[in-house]
Amino acid sequence: MAVGVLGVSGGLAVGGLVLLAVLGWALQRAVDTEAFRTADAVALLAAEEVLPDPLPVAGGQVRVQVIDAAGRVRAASIDADRLVPMVSPGSLDAGVRQRLTVSGERVGLTGPVRVVAVPAGTAADPRTVLVARSLADVRHSAHVVRTILLVSFPLLVAVLAAVAWRVVGATLRPVEALRRGAEEITGRNGGGRLPVPASRDEIHRLAVTLNGMLGRLESARDRQRAFVADAAHELRSPLANIRTELEVARRLADRTDWTAVSANLLADTERLGRLVDDLLLLARLDERPPARATGPVELGALLAAVAARCPSPPVRLDAPAAPLWTEGDPDELRRILTNLVDNAVRHAHGEVVLAAGPGAGPGAGEAGGDGGTVGGGGSGVGAYHLVTVTDDGPGIPAGDRERVFGRFTRLDDARARDDGGAGLGLAIVRELVRRAGGGIELTDAHPGRTGGPGLRVRLLLPALPDPERP
Repeated sequence: MAVGVLGVSGGLAVGGLVLLAVLGWALQRAVDTEAFRTADAVALLAAEEVLPDPLPVAGGQVRVQVIDAAGRVRAASIDADRLVPMVSPGSLDAGVRQRLTVSGERVGLTGPVRVVAVPAGTAADPRTVLVARSLADVRHSAHVVRTILLVSFPLLVAVLAAVAWRVVGATLRPVEALRRGAEEITGRNGGGRLPVPASRDEIHRLAVTLNGMLGRLESARDRQRAFVADAAHELRSPLANIRTELEVARRLADRTDWTAVSANLLADTERLGRLVDDLLLLARLDERPPARATGPVELGALLAAVAARCPSPPVRLDAPAAPLWTEGDPDELRRILTNLVDNAVRHAHGEVVLAAGPGAGPGAGEAGGDGGTVGGGGSGVGAYHLVTVTDDGPGIPAGDRERVFGRFTRLDDARARDDGGAGLGLAIVRELVRRAGGGIELTDAHPGRTGGPGLRVRLLLPALPDPERP
């Protein structure tokens, strides 16, 4: 407010000075113009040798004299001095139109006087017409304007300051409300929302944006709490098994079958290690990872390597007829396929079919809905390879196909921790598919079949041209 009021005051002061200067110049010019007009009229009479005596003038604030080269007054107006010229001849330039300011005592007027000189007469008898006009009216007008400015400008500044104070206060009142709301939210450990002003201005948009940010932070905090709780719950199960095995072995003492105990402990330890590895991988994926080196990966060889590690139930590979190249991190792509194949093997009745071939970009039928598509594969622009993992198990209901990609999600028929995983496999697949720029969709493999519709996972990965072909 102080800076604004000082700026307005300075601007008004400069404007007032400019106004006074322009007004003085305009009034002075008007006086000079009127004086020269009178002098030119008298000079015309002098050139025709018809000068009247006294010289005619209009107004009591005007004096006119006609002097010769010797400084003698040849003619004068009724109020002008007939003996002493208004301007000494030495201060005049012969044959030049001039304007001077002299004291009013020399002319018989009060205050400063403006005198203009116009040459007249002939070469043989050069004469000069002097016309004097009082500047009292000019000074009076400037004084009146200056007084008005000195009185009105402080009042104007005061009014503007009061209006600005109210406007700034009304503008900052929503900001203060936002500050109090933020303080209350901090006191409530992050819950609640900021008040949104009714005005559709920048403060309104700021409040909406901040509330959106608070909503995202609250959702992230809730997800983090749920994640920690689920992780703790999952970690308790293998730890409880290990503790139970050890307590029973210690109680039985010599009757303990240490071979069986060590096998059980090793299985629980491996399960615990896999769970910790999955949790660490999800934690790294949740962060914004640095750029990793990627390169062309041949899908046929990758599918063969994944199928070879799962002999029971048998995984049948429908190898592509030609090499299929995609771009991505080989370890991440292998992790995607391994998780999908392990999930299919866990629920299959007979066999799992792993196939790959050329495919189109994710279109309208693969971008959401009941299919449960996850990932950012684009909008149908560019070529993709299609990888399918098909099993003949019970399948997944359409309403659960999006939910299975959540973390620690198990469906009712897969809740046994000994048979099922921790519910992190498909969550990891979703994050890795997003990083690869592809898409994933769950569909029925055999709709209407009595033993279960089965499940077909359709995985789209960006296609690259064959780097071995010229």
